[in-house]
Amino acid sequence: MDLSFAFAVIGFGLAGLSVFGNDSIQTLGTFIAAKKKWYKWYVLATAASVVLLITLTYGWVVYDGDITFGRLNKIPYVDIRWYHAVAPLVLVLLTRMGVPVSTTFLVLSAFASTVVLEKVLVKSIVGYSIAAIVAYAIWFVVSKFINEKDDEITNPRIQSFWRNAQWVASGFLWCTWLMHDVANIAVYLPRKIDPMLFIMVMGYFVILLFYIFWREGGVIQKVVLEKTGTRYARSCTIIDVVYCAVLYYFKELNDLPMSTTWVFVGLLCGRELAIATHHKTNFRKYVFPIIGKDFLKMIFGLAISAGIVLGIHYVIIPNEFYLT
Repeated sequence: MDLSFAFAVIGFGLAGLSVFGNDSIQTLGTFIAAKKKWYKWYVLATAASVVLLITLTYGWVVYDGDITFGRLNKIPYVDIRWYHAVAPLVLVLLTRMGVPVSTTFLVLSAFASTVVLEKVLVKSIVGYSIAAIVAYAIWFVVSKFINEKDDEITNPRIQSFWRNAQWVASGFLWCTWLMHDVANIAVYLPRKIDPMLFIMVMGYFVILLFYIFWREGGVIQKVVLEKTGTRYARSCTIIDVVYCAVLYYFKELNDLPMSTTWVFVGLLCGRELAIATHHKTNFRKYVFPIIGKDFLKMIFGLAISAGIVLGIHYVIIPNEFYLT
């Protein structure tokens, strides 16, 4: 077997497991948290799988065999080497530790040039900042009318409305997230894939989704559950709508990949600050430890990504060229 093909298969398999296990919690985490008391895990997994199949089939048809929606236009396909498979392996380990690191930086750092990676980093920083500012502004207003610390809805009709609204909001958010982050997995594949490979990829993605829902999100789900009101359908719906709007804006902005993890953490940061401001919470005691911990984890992941890209471009590749 050709080693490049073997490394591509290993890298793709690990990338799928790590990206879906880490980044998908941004979109499916609130969905799982709010819905698991109403529906069986396999019902939720089936719903998520249907949206995935529709979204990626649409991308595959419209973008002529490219399931990444053009996210990899600036990162050409290369022969997969052993170091390309190391990045998702590191991500799998970090996910098992519950660290919400950026899969975009960790995985794409092994493929992208330093110039492209710098542009991805700038776009992600801007995304984090805009998400935090927008979230603070929105929840500063929302907190005046809604107490998200408690699920105070008792009217069955209103409860039913928010539960149904979350189905719709989560579906659109999941669709938008796939348009961004599938690139972190498909980077191991040819930029245009044939029908047989497409079916195999979709099958693997569905298996991963059922595994994630069976585990109720895994260890990384704690990042969602520790935030205010994320188990309530109303709060989850509002989070999903705002997050979806921000992601869609950046999708239309340009075709560069970006860290959706940074956008999500920025949104939760702005939201927590706004809720704490309204309720006059002790920032130093309750708020800063939560948002500070998430930020430090992001910086930790960025440092690892920087180490990977520097090691590949300035140590591994020059040595390989010298040896050949």
